[in-house]
Amino acid sequence: MFPWNSLFSFKNNPNQKDFMKNMQQTDVQSFIEKMFSQVIPDNMQGMMNNNDFGSKKEPARTEHPLHATVFETHLYVFVRIPIVDESWLKTMKLYHTSNQSIIEGIPEASDRHVITLPALVKKKGASAQFKESTLEIRLQKSFNTQYSEIDVSEI
Repeated sequence: MFPWNSLFSFKNNPNQKDFMKNMQQTDVQSFIEKMFSQVIPDNMQGMMNNNDFGSKKEPARTEHPLHATVFETHLYVFVRIPIVDESWLKTMKLYHTSNQSIIEGIPEASDRHVITLPALVKKKGASAQFKESTLEIRLQKSFNTQYSEIDVSEI
């Protein structure tokens, strides 16, 4: 299926062994990209280029324009929002759906922020605490994935 032997055949060309030993990190990366471009079909290369494999960013964290930090643990999803002015706590309203957190009224009364959550959460059991200029919203994760079987019938 894949021409692995022709691409990585060191027996045919002994100079390739020396080439690999003398490579720098940037050379190795360009060599690997060249090999992938020869082996992987063109329609899949776009997917490979869109993924940032070298990033050190944690996959469960996201940054929101409200500077909200979202992360999950085994049992909860947390949304932490830095509060600049404590008067925001009196004017803001918090809502959530099974996969979104909605914050209204900050910084302006007409503002509405929708934050997509990394996991499904339960309808009940959410709480919010303000401490050290940070509002922390804790949402309990939902593990009950409801699904129904669909019968297939012939027409």
